[in-house]
Amino acid sequence: MSETGPERDGLGRAETAHPALGEGHPDFVAGLAKGLKLIECFDDEHETLTVSQAAEAAGLSRASARRCLITLEHLGYVMSDAGRYRLGIRTLGLGAAYLVATPLPQLVQPFLEILGERVQESCSVSILEGTDIVYVARSARRRIMSVGIGVGTRLPAYCTSMGRVLLAALPPGEARQRLEASDRRRLTQTTVTGLGDLTTILAEVRDRGYCISNQELEVGLVSVAVPLVDSRGRTLAALNVGTQAQRLPAVELSAKVLPHLLEMQRSLRPILR
Repeated sequence: MSETGPERDGLGRAETAHPALGEGHPDFVAGLAKGLKLIECFDDEHETLTVSQAAEAAGLSRASARRCLITLEHLGYVMSDAGRYRLGIRTLGLGAAYLVATPLPQLVQPFLEILGERVQESCSVSILEGTDIVYVARSARRRIMSVGIGVGTRLPAYCTSMGRVLLAALPPGEARQRLEASDRRRLTQTTVTGLGDLTTILAEVRDRGYCISNQELEVGLVSVAVPLVDSRGRTLAALNVGTQAQRLPAVELSAKVLPHLLEMQRSLRPILR
């Protein structure tokens, strides 16, 4: 801790050391953990769930899932209809609170708008959470994927340009652990899934300082990403531009888009904390 107060991470949160908690730890609130697990089970593919489906997805017993869902419904975080549950509108407050309390999205959004105008493509900023990236800011010019992308969208890190940039910023051992924990599925014919191959790619990304993904997440989607580094040299997030291969082939990204990304990276570095 510094003399002026606690150190803060790049998202403006106080950095505190917490021991690894498990269900047997006296400070671990098992009921809260179960409720959050259930909230996380709802996504684009699972907009509604029965009690049994929610229990299976969260790894809980049916009785435990039922009690949690009833509690969440009482609090307004889920709604039920004919035995199926869906997220309630109150869950929006969780994401909104994060955006309000976290300076990163607010800092980068104006830069994303400028970048989007310059390249006339969609651009985004994401952070790493576990084995996924989570979008925290976005400037959309055109729809580039078959599913919509917005703030809060989660995508696998192993096959995305931003994910590889963020994994490459970790110590190699930690990056490998996250790759091992990933569900490394072959999403397209060009998706790289082998642990050794991905480790080599991360080393190359680490050396180059950027990553290009060529149709590994979805056919036709290409992107290029760079790390967003603060004034102390810490990688806080990743910045990317994504587009359709038929509009801008991957081989042209480094010449036509990367210089603009690097300029934004340099502009943001002095103001990121």
